[in-house]
Amino acid sequence: MLFRSVRISASTYVSWKKCPDQASAKLQGIYGPESRPAFLGSLAHRLFSRHLRDGPIHPEEFAQAAKEEIGGSNLNHKMVALGLKPSTLDPVIEEARALYERFTNLPDEGFEGAEVELDHMASANVELVGSVDAVFREDLGGHRLVDWKTGELGEPEDQLLFYSLLWALARDELPAIVEAVSVRTGERYHAVPSTRDVVAVAGEVADLVNQVRQAWADGSAAEKRGGPWCKFCPILEDCPEGQAVGALLD
Repeated sequence: MLFRSVRISASTYVSWKKCPDQASAKLQGIYGPESRPAFLGSLAHRLFSRHLRDGPIHPEEFAQAAKEEIGGSNLNHKMVALGLKPSTLDPVIEEARALYERFTNLPDEGFEGAEVELDHMASANVELVGSVDAVFREDLGGHRLVDWKTGELGEPEDQLLFYSLLWALARDELPAIVEAVSVRTGERYHAVPSTRDVVAVAGEVADLVNQVRQAWADGSAAEKRGGPWCKFCPILEDCPEGQAVGALLD
C-alpha cells in the first residue's frame, strides 16, 4: 500500500491528544479562521526572538520594529485575513509592547538560540517537525528548551514532551529541562523529561499516524472529542460534538 506522506508537528500532536479528527483535518491542510490573539502572539514571539538575537529594542524604535516583523513574515497575510489595516495596527502593537516589556524582565543567561528548528524523518513518509522558542545551556550541562506563552499557561506538558522527543532524535540526548513560561501571567511550568517519557510520546505519534491513515483509507472520520479546543476547530461546522460543546461554553 502506498502511504501518503505525513508531517507531524507539536501542534498536530497536541490536537490529536485532544481530538483525533481535528488533527486529521490539520494534516489535510484544513485550518480554522485567523484570530486576533493568535496574530498578537505570533508578533510578540517574533519580537522576543529579535531581542534575544539582536539585543534590546529601544522604546522609540519599537513600533517600527513591530512593523518590520509583520512585513517580513506571513503575519502580513494574516493581517489581511483579519481585516487589519496599517492604520488600525497601533492597539495591537501597544499590546505587543506590553508583553515585550514583561519579557525583558526574564533572565537570558546561557542563551544559545531562538526559534530553533528541529526535524526528523521517522520513516520515508513520516516527518516530525518542531520549532523551539528558545534554547539555553544549563550550568550543570545539557540544554533547557523554553516555550513562551503570550496568554495563560494552559497545559503545556504534551507540547514540551514532543519537543523532548524531537531534541533526543536530533541531538542524541535528552534536554536537561523543558519549560513553558507565560509572559502575560508569570506562570511557569518545567519538567525533566525521561527516556520513558519520550518513548511513550513516540508510541503515541505512531498511533496518531496509524489512526489518521486508516481514516483516510476507508473514508471515515477519526474519533471526535469535544472540549474548549472546539472553539477554533476548522471542522466545527460539520461536528455535532463540537457544536454542542460550544453551545454549553457560550
